[in-house]
Amino acid sequence: MSLTETLYLFAPSPGMLLFIIGLIALLESLALVGLLLPGVVLITAAASLAGHQDMGIAAILLAAFIGAVIGDGLSFILGYTQRERVTRLWPFSRHPEWLARGARFFQRYGSLSVFFGRFVGPVRPVIPLIAGMLQMSPRAFVWANLASAALWAPAYVLPGYLLGQTWQQLLGLPPGLGGLLITLTLLVVALGFIFSWLRHQFSRSGRLYRLLASVARRHPVMRRLWLTHSWRSSGEIPLASWLLLIFSLGGLSGLTIAVIRQRGPFDLDLKVHALFDSLAVPVLPAFGQLLARVGDMYGILALVIPWGLWLLARRHLAALLHLAAGLGAIALLNTLGKAIIGRPRPDTPDYLTGSLAYPSAHASSAVVLYGLAAAFLAQGLPRQKRFWAYWVAIALALPMAFSRLVIGVHWLSDLIGGALLGLVVCALVRLSWQNQPRPALTPCPWLALAAASLVLVGARVAWLPPV
Repeated sequence: MSLTETLYLFAPSPGMLLFIIGLIALLESLALVGLLLPGVVLITAAASLAGHQDMGIAAILLAAFIGAVIGDGLSFILGYTQRERVTRLWPFSRHPEWLARGARFFQRYGSLSVFFGRFVGPVRPVIPLIAGMLQMSPRAFVWANLASAALWAPAYVLPGYLLGQTWQQLLGLPPGLGGLLITLTLLVVALGFIFSWLRHQFSRSGRLYRLLASVARRHPVMRRLWLTHSWRSSGEIPLASWLLLIFSLGGLSGLTIAVIRQRGPFDLDLKVHALFDSLAVPVLPAFGQLLARVGDMYGILALVIPWGLWLLARRHLAALLHLAAGLGAIALLNTLGKAIIGRPRPDTPDYLTGSLAYPSAHASSAVVLYGLAAAFLAQGLPRQKRFWAYWVAIALALPMAFSRLVIGVHWLSDLIGGALLGLVVCALVRLSWQNQPRPALTPCPWLALAAASLVLVGARVAWLPPV
């Protein structure tokens, strides 16, 4: 029996699968159950099976939406009617800090916390319960519940559905490679479970944390070391980074599913390609080729080296590692995405022979490089001026993306997919960076570093061939 037949044999029927997706969404949003249920993993697995069976995506999204609305609604009713007894219910009786954390979030964001809270893992199942306990207006809760569920459903379902759709592409790979990818996938999932378990255990409510703390308190030297070097949270939920991750990941998943199904350029891609092909501006092709060299591997290295050396000299090792991790991750994801999806380019010059189109590596790398640089530099700016760093990043990334259309080596949807992939990586790096307090990277001689980057990029353009 082939692997495809085996997957179909063990997969539930379409109707049962819709019920399972709705039930997982309900339980994942339910106050007492959602705190203990690995809902993201389960709904990703169920959506993956749905994608593998090529089920209608509208029905899947509707099932997840209804389940999420009912789950939050039941949590709200529980808090609204049983607010005096909630603190005595398990697991809140053993972990009162869960309710306290949700209450702080609700007090900070008010009615909007119901909308935002659905996307923030640590407080997601608790916020509707807190809203009920604090007697939030039922009408306001219903609107926030419906609006957040409408965004939550595609953000959480589409990545799993994409995995199921992509798996059909992996089944056609040569023998041996498919098994390796399965092994790597299982390894990543196992590592994800292990990391999640360890993160919980070493948090202040975890058993291992409490065990180590009790051991440290018994010895004066260890107690001083523990108090001096113990991990401290910044106390601020990185809401912007979480929302960036959720929306960019949802958009990337939806677009990639459409690209796989289309098996060729979209009508809009053809129209945009024809438009750029018809432009009779002599300087545009030369400008496009120039940016092609600036945005390739050599160009990215030339841009990064001065900043990396400065971070190393100032011992900002955490920032250097986060930047390196972001660039390394985007390079790997671009390579895997192109190999799996296999979308041909509209035009393939000699130096791109064998290279594929989706997602655009130039667009995604530019988003990661300039996006992370803007985020790091913005930390040292006054709050009212931080938007300038991000506008400069946008101004630098957009020409890089559109230059791919000018020289005709990408479709428009390749650039959009690349930009979304870059935003996903940026959000992940920022969430890692914001996991604990970090010093601002100031004072930073950004003018001197930018000048050094331009000199190296000029040398790269003049002396090295395109790659």
